[in-house]
Amino acid sequence: MAQPRKPAASSAQPGTKDSDMRIDPSLVRELAELLTANELTEIEVQDGERRIKVSREPAAIIGTAPAAASAPVAAAAPAAAAPAGQEQAAAAEDVAGTTVKSPMVGTAYLSPEPGANAFIEVGTAVKAGDTLLIVEAMKVMNPITAPTGGVVKKILIADAQPVEFDQPLVIIG
Repeated sequence: MAQPRKPAASSAQPGTKDSDMRIDPSLVRELAELLTANELTEIEVQDGERRIKVSREPAAIIGTAPAAASAPVAAAAPAAAAPAGQEQAAAAEDVAGTTVKSPMVGTAYLSPEPGANAFIEVGTAVKAGDTLLIVEAMKVMNPITAPTGGVVKKILIADAQPVEFDQPLVIIG
């Protein structure tokens, strides 16, 4: 009869651990907020045997992977990307108006599909809410809209160009 008690005792211990493992939803929310606020991809907390790990996919890494895959078409572009980014920021300062910046990392497209007319050109009048361009991130096409009405004074990016978060894209005056 000692044999039946051993399995019963060993199955009770895992049951005890499961009942001791209580997840505090507010702690998980707090950890998720820390992830977002500090732009982290993973955070882990351990308290004795209890361990909580919260993670998310980093948009920056995933967003640049498709751009890197299409980079062989223009092999010289990555070498010139860093100076061009600095020139774009300087160009944005030279022209007065509202600078529309990228809300994410991805690839910017000036037209809705290859071969189609561009959404905007320099001199195009736009209203608040009009689509200026599209930024593709994680295979999702995100329209970038005009925050205010005006005339497009300068387009600071090229079609199919990789863009960074907060990079100036268009100036509207």
